[in-house]
Amino acid sequence: MTPFAIAGIQMHVSALHSNVEAMRHRLEILMARFPWTQMALFSELAPYGPLDQFAQPFPNDALAQFQEDARRFGIWLIPGSMFEKRDDGRIYNTSVVINPDGEIVSKYSKMFPFKPYESGIASGTDFCVFDVPEVGRFGLSICYDIWFPETTRQLTSQGVEVLLHPVLTGTTDRDAEIAIARATAAQFQCYVFDVNGLGAGGVGRSLVVDPSATVLHQSAGQEDIFPIEVDLDMVRRQRETGLKGLGQVLKSFRDREAEFSIYDRGSGVGSYLDTLGPLEVPKQGSRAGVGVTDPRSALSQDRKTEGSGAAIPFFKGRTGTN
Repeated sequence: MTPFAIAGIQMHVSALHSNVEAMRHRLEILMARFPWTQMALFSELAPYGPLDQFAQPFPNDALAQFQEDARRFGIWLIPGSMFEKRDDGRIYNTSVVINPDGEIVSKYSKMFPFKPYESGIASGTDFCVFDVPEVGRFGLSICYDIWFPETTRQLTSQGVEVLLHPVLTGTTDRDAEIAIARATAAQFQCYVFDVNGLGAGGVGRSLVVDPSATVLHQSAGQEDIFPIEVDLDMVRRQRETGLKGLGQVLKSFRDREAEFSIYDRGSGVGSYLDTLGPLEVPKQGSRAGVGVTDPRSALSQDRKTEGSGAAIPFFKGRTGTN
């Protein structure tokens, strides 16, 4: 067994003032109650909330404080993410990985901002993979990234055994996201730590899933600190022998016969996607994509067919006949 203790921290996040001191306070509580914890993970945008007006340059004072905490407690620390403002003016949703010596060893910017709602946020292009010595390999993705299995495919193809997934989901699709987290664990035979916030930081319901898609812990809608000890030998065993001795999905993908031309943008295979219209926020009363005939033109057609024996279509709002 290769045990390693990872704590998720689900906490209230304010949109209008800094949450950094509140995060540091919860780290104090975590380490006082569960001193055997070796890594802590906060939710997406926990330090400054979901408004990009509070974007920070990197490095910054908050990161320096988190580095001090990681060093003081001797833990790996992923302090959620925050909006990063770069020299060219672009804003990214960026997370860092801090080691027990207080060093930032990796940095990751969200690849799939929640567009069109986060249209002003730039997309990262580099993956985040890092090793915890004598333990295993970890990967980081942020919220909407997990809806695109290609992101986890890339990470696990590089040997990632634990997917760290800070999220900020305060919308009605949280049930779908929970299902995706479980499916991701099974598809890619890895642990998934999915940590959501509260208040302006989400609706909670964080969860930890093992490589067999078993939910080891699920939070409700209140603050929660949940350290879970993972066994990375279980990951290695399952990848070799399959989920419950059955599906060996990573090896099956490796040994595939098919190549997927959809990933060649010039192949034309994905031409259907070009018919789906622009990536934009729906408007009130939008009927985009449902193929509805304009009732006015249809009513005109009705008049032409009346008396001919043809059936007269019925439209909502039409009362009686001519």
